Amino acid sequence: MSGTSRSRKPNSWPIPKAVTSKNYKETLALKDIDAVLIGSPDHWHVPLTIAACEAGKHVYVEKPLTHDLSEGKAVVDAQNTHKRIVQVGMQQRSMPHIIKAKELIKAGRIGKVVKVNMSWNRNANRVKRFPLGVKPDQVDWSMFLGGAKKQEFDEYRFRNWRWFWDFGGGIFTDLMVHWIDVAHWILEVDHPTQAVSLGEHINSKDVWETPDTVQTILAYPDGLQMHFEGTFTNARNGAMIEFMGTEATLYIDRGGYVIYPEWNKKGKTEELILGKEPTRRGADFYDEPNGELLHLTDWVNAMRDNKKPSAPAEAGVGSAGAAHLANLALRTGGVAKWMG
Repeated sequence: MSGTSRSRKPNSWPIPKAVTSKNYKETLALKDIDAVLIGSPDHWHVPLTIAACEAGKHVYVEKPLTHDLSEGKAVVDAQNTHKRIVQVGMQQRSMPHIIKAKELIKAGRIGKVVKVNMSWNRNANRVKRFPLGVKPDQVDWSMFLGGAKKQEFDEYRFRNWRWFWDFGGGIFTDLMVHWIDVAHWILEVDHPTQAVSLGEHINSKDVWETPDTVQTILAYPDGLQMHFEGTFTNARNGAMIEFMGTEATLYIDRGGYVIYPEWNKKGKTEELILGKEPTRRGADFYDEPNGELLHLTDWVNAMRDNKKPSAPAEAGVGSAGAAHLANLALRTGGVAKWMG
């Protein structure tokens, strides 16, 4: 957790006289801090967000907002009860080409959307444990665990927490959340009704708990289906989302969009490409747009104007919920249905 203070105006970074603490409660107690940014492991997102709201701080919290389906109501209640501006780090909502893509879909440019395809594929070497140089006396392990089950210090889990169920949720919560949030936002849906998932350990066997190769099919009302695939063994398609409509398909990645008309429909290919480097489609990051800066700016403007940001807690709960349902299906070996 970090805080922003009105009274401290540094001229350079790092800040020589910055206040530091190993206890978040000490940070939240500082009266001259108006807002905090939470970049902790997933299992701390909701407890820290609730504590910050209760302390009167506005919050920017990285995705996924929740670590478990049961956490959603409490964090939304904290945001609303204390009237705080909570922005979840789903920065695609602030990218101009995705905002434009939303406008096109809402205007009927690709017809009725019947299916959504998403991917976040990477190609990595086989995952192995190796010494990281983190010693137990360097870490407040009890504080790191928080509400997670008690366990012996493990430097690998400490540094690679995303791939262990106590602290993260694997590819679905780490990567799919970005695109499922775009789909929820554009199509104005809240959560899937059911999920069917598969997962395998190809690169990470006996090292990670969460599989390194996954896919899920999510069902929504009115026959809408969404499919996501993610792997660390092949980078084909990279990171992208496609909205398949009756008139055309709209492809989006973090650097631009392309509309491909159906072969039997009139129309031309249309594109808006902002990111030039790297040039391949589906890259994790592009030179433009700077989504993180745009999303943080949206949060700051929301605080200044006392208005709802582009990704409030309610959106974070819904998008994380889809990933949790996918993981529930994965871990139970069947179909997971939304309850509630």
